[in-house]
Amino acid sequence: MVTQEKVLEVLKQCYDPEIPLNIVDLGLIYGVDVNEDKVKIQMTLTAPGCPLHSSISRDVKQRVLSVEGVHEAQVDMVWEPRWTMDRITPEGKKVLGIAK
Repeated sequence: MVTQEKVLEVLKQCYDPEIPLNIVDLGLIYGVDVNEDKVKIQMTLTAPGCPLHSSISRDVKQRVLSVEGVHEAQVDMVWEPRWTMDRITPEGKKVLGIAK
């Protein structure tokens, strides 16, 4: 059975090439909607003009399709709310050395 947790776990293998942190801990994933064998991802990037937009989206889609039971994956890029460093998880802040 496809679950949000399984999808998020595989997405932790996707990295922003400019920041040594996975996209989940970086706070780029805004939503994961699982409907049987279909998964819809809402995500953003650290900057709207990111030149790696299509390669990151493609990597996310491929990773989601690798989850057992997923037959369709859709990745929607959203820009609201804007990404800020506040979205980084506590684990991510430790990795980046910015934990308080």
